[in-house]
Amino acid sequence: MSNATVNIKFRWGLTASDPERNPVLVVGQVAHLDLLRWDDVRCKLETRVSEETWQRGIACVTSSPGDTVELWPRAVSLASLPARRSRHAAPSRCHALAKIVRNLQRSTDEFIVLTCSKRNLYASCVSIARSFPLYSARSGAAPLAASPPPPPRTVVVEILLVEDAQDGDGSDDDDVGPIDPYLLDNTLSSEDLATLQDAADATRLAARIADTPANIMDVDKFIEEACQVAKELELPEPTIIRGEELRARGMGGLYGVGAGAARAPALVALHCRPAAAAATVAWVGKGIVYDTGGLSIKARTSMVGMKGDCAGAAAVLGAFAAAVRARPTVNLHAVLCLAENAVGPLATRPDDIHQLYSGRTVEINNTDAEGRLVLSDGVVYASRDLHADTIVDVATLTGAQGTATGKYHAGVVCNRGWLEAATVTAGRRAGDLAHALPYAPELHFGEFSSAVADMKNSVADRNNAQPSCAGLFILAHLGFDFPGNWLHVDMAAPAHSGERATGYGVALLSVLFGQYTQSKLLRALCPPAAGGVSNREGSATKPPPPSPPADS
Repeated sequence: MSNATVNIKFRWGLTASDPERNPVLVVGQVAHLDLLRWDDVRCKLETRVSEETWQRGIACVTSSPGDTVELWPRAVSLASLPARRSRHAAPSRCHALAKIVRNLQRSTDEFIVLTCSKRNLYASCVSIARSFPLYSARSGAAPLAASPPPPPRTVVVEILLVEDAQDGDGSDDDDVGPIDPYLLDNTLSSEDLATLQDAADATRLAARIADTPANIMDVDKFIEEACQVAKELELPEPTIIRGEELRARGMGGLYGVGAGAARAPALVALHCRPAAAAATVAWVGKGIVYDTGGLSIKARTSMVGMKGDCAGAAAVLGAFAAAVRARPTVNLHAVLCLAENAVGPLATRPDDIHQLYSGRTVEINNTDAEGRLVLSDGVVYASRDLHADTIVDVATLTGAQGTATGKYHAGVVCNRGWLEAATVTAGRRAGDLAHALPYAPELHFGEFSSAVADMKNSVADRNNAQPSCAGLFILAHLGFDFPGNWLHVDMAAPAHSGERATGYGVALLSVLFGQYTQSKLLRALCPPAAGGVSNREGSATKPPPPSPPADS
């Protein structure tokens, strides 16, 4: 078995090449493609495609947005993205872009000429990167004849920036906020290209971890991945709390979920503490390496694909790697809650009661509602041990999320209205779409009422805002009067596209917290309101315009 080896590189500007040897895909929005002159692209096409053929191709795709034409068979393709978008979709049309790239991949080194505005570049590059998943266990053997595995290949994304004012798509962009002047400068620095490369690599890392089956990506292996990231970033070794130490520390949620598995559960925390940092941010990821449902076992068809239940922790690890390379200005922690929800003699039973790290007791009425248990211990660790002012938990938490907000938008629950709005805006800018869910503890938390414990772990009425309730369960362990900022991201559906992981969450977190890095591109993409990440005394490290309310 082997991993697919596709290297993705980003370059500003075009280089000469022969499409017969290195196929070329030219892609962009109609308004952007219409601005291209033959002289802009001839170095990629001239030996095979004439100017007349190019102009005819442009006429075809601009008259029918969303179409693809071949200018030279299996060597040169020209594709246009949809002309319009709704206000809840991404201006970059990144989901359409990913579909085009997936459908037009070749089996050799190739070029993608990406034509877009600078403000849409980050989301577009991440979209292209996730179209080339890393994990593969194919041996290379064909049904009737043996063939060697494909050789390593390189995909070079060459970027042509166009004036942002020429977007001309007719859509209302008030939903993504004002454009930072940095995004109107049609140049790319080496730092910008590094930011794009880091985002692409981190997204593919997250997708690879979520794609890898649990007989390989078990808790031990996930810990190795985290330690390797820390080593590459030249950070201190991660904090690892594991097995019986979890129980001794009072982390009964994480311990109880993983007690039935062959490999002990673990809480793994990576730390980046810059000098003079004034605030602390913790990202907490659900890392259930496989979810059978426990003794409340899933149906046969529902269990398939549960290797991806660690996608939240994978996203947090990837986003942390990208953020550290962008040189954060706040203390940043990645907390990975790792366990296998297995059936075994020591597995948690329905009716068992666990005491979590918060000190609160939970009556288990559904062992398949395990993610909220491990995350509750994780967020309290982030608050109590790491003194985080802002805590974000990221998880493939509920199947109901896909029903509530669909396949493309994560559902978010937040105790601050301004942070909720910033998250939705950041999602559109990053291409990791998000949509707000109701935040109403007084209406929904009663679903967890228990006669014998502080709460149950699964709702009484599954038709009453299930994704919101699941998020509130986690916040309850911080306390509904938690003085800091808390954001819950349920990305159960967008974590996957078909049978492959997407690496969702890396781009969202990177852009949402871009203000707290030294990357000019991420700072420009970060929504202004996200600059209000506060410390526990309520003073903001950078007050957003307008100032956020003290409560929501």
